Amino acid sequence: MKAEEYVKYDGIGLAELIKKGEVSLSEVTEAATAAINATNPEILAVVENWEGVTPAEARKDSLLYGVPFLIKDLGVVMNGKKNELGSKLAEGFTPDFDSTLMTHFKHAGLVTLGRTATPEFAISTTSETRAFGPSRNPWNTDYNCGGSTGGSASAVAAGMVPLSHATDRGGSIRIPASVNGIFGLKPTRGRVSNGPHLDEVWSGLVSQLGVSRTVRDSAAMLDAISVPGVGEPYYTAPPAESFLTSVGRDPKPLRIGLMMDPANGTKTSAVVAESVARTARLLEDLGHQVEAVKFDLGVSWEAFVHANAQFWTLNTASWVELIAELTGRPINADTLEQATLAVHEYGKNVSGMDVLGALGTRNIVSRSLGAYFQNFDILMTPTMPELPLKIGEYNKVQNQVDGLGWIEHVFRQSPFTALANLTGVPSMSVPSGYDKQTQLPIGAMYTAQFGDDSALFSLAGQIERAAPWNTRTPKVWAGGS
Repeated sequence: MKAEEYVKYDGIGLAELIKKGEVSLSEVTEAATAAINATNPEILAVVENWEGVTPAEARKDSLLYGVPFLIKDLGVVMNGKKNELGSKLAEGFTPDFDSTLMTHFKHAGLVTLGRTATPEFAISTTSETRAFGPSRNPWNTDYNCGGSTGGSASAVAAGMVPLSHATDRGGSIRIPASVNGIFGLKPTRGRVSNGPHLDEVWSGLVSQLGVSRTVRDSAAMLDAISVPGVGEPYYTAPPAESFLTSVGRDPKPLRIGLMMDPANGTKTSAVVAESVARTARLLEDLGHQVEAVKFDLGVSWEAFVHANAQFWTLNTASWVELIAELTGRPINADTLEQATLAVHEYGKNVSGMDVLGALGTRNIVSRSLGAYFQNFDILMTPTMPELPLKIGEYNKVQNQVDGLGWIEHVFRQSPFTALANLTGVPSMSVPSGYDKQTQLPIGAMYTAQFGDDSALFSLAGQIERAAPWNTRTPKVWAGGS
C-alpha cells in the first residue's frame, strides 16, 4: 500500500478496505510504519516505535479492526511496553499488565505501533521535554504542537496514523487538536472508565479518548471504549443511539452562545477571533442561532485557577512520589524538570482544607455552567486565544515561578479549556481555519451540558460536511507533497 493511498483513508476507511479484502492488514500496518519512519524525524511526535501486532483479543467485526494506532506516553499502559511519562524519573519504567482502557483498545482491533510525546507528567500545554526533546507542529516546525497530547496530535496531523489515544485534564485533547488542525473531543466525566486500578483520576478532572482527522473515527472509538466498569465512581447514562450514528445526523437548530474573549480579562487575538467569527456565520447559515455571551464562572478568575491548582499540584506530587518509589530514583533536578519540581513541592503542602475549598469552587462553577445551559445548548469559544508559541518560548518561565505560578502560566496560555474539566461536561475542538502567515491551524471549541456528547458529535459532523478541513495537508505529511 503506497503512502499516497494510505493517507487518503481515515480509520474506518482503512478497516473497510481490510474487511473487503482490498488490502491486507499487514499491508496497512507496513504503510503506517513507513509513514511514521518517514515523518517522525522532522517532528518527534513518536518517542518509541513498536512492531504492529493485531491483538489476539480483537473483535474482527469491529469498525476499527486493523487500524494503525498510537498511545500517549501516559494515561494508558500496555503490558511489556515502556511508559515513561515524558520524564527521566520514569525512564525505562515498564508495566507488566494492560490497563483497562488498553484492553478496550485491543478489543476494538486497534494495532498499536508506539507511544507519543507528552510534556513531563502532562503539566504543560506544549510537548517539549528534557527527556525526549521538543515535538514540533507539522504545519510549521518552528512552532510547538500543543499538549499535553501533543505527540498524538502531531502524528495524526502528519498522516502517520488516522487516530491516536489522548487524555484531557485541562484541555490536553482539544488544545493539540486545535493547533494541529484535527478533531478532538473530551468526553463527559465517567464516559470512559479509568478503573479499576484508578479511581477519580486527577480528582475527576481527566477524561480519555483520542484525536483523529475525521469526526467519525473519534465517535467510533468512543463507542468502542465507553464500557462502564463495576463500581464506577461516576455513572454517565449511555446515549440513545451510537455516537457514530450521531455524526451522520444533522442536529436540530441549536441555541449557541459565543464567548470570544476569555474570563481572565485578556483579548483573543485578531486572527483567531476572525476565524471563529467566520465559523459562527457558517453555523447561522446552517440554521443555528448564535448569540454573543459572556459566561460568568461564579467566582473570580484567580479563584478558578487556584482551585484547579490544588487538584493539579496535589495529584502531580502524589504521582511523582509513586514513580520515584517504583523506579528507586530520587526526586531532584537530575530526574525532573524545574516546573515539575516546583509543582511537586507546592503539591506536597496542599492541605485537606485546601482541597475542600477547591471542591467548593468546583461546585459553584458547575452550578453556574448548569444555569447557562438552561438557556443555551452550546457554549462556543475559540479553543485557544492565540496561535501556539515558537519552540523554546513556552518553558522560559520555568525558573521564575513556584508551583502555583506554573499553573497560572499554563492557564494563561489556555484560558478556555479547563472549564469543561472542572465541571465534567463534554467539549470538543473542531478546525475553524488557519493563519495565512504561519500556516498554523485554528480551532473553535464547543461545550455541551453534562452527558450530551451526542449533540457535539452531531454538530461536528454537520460542520465537517459543510466546511471540510481535510482539503489541506501540512508541510510534514506522510503522503508527500
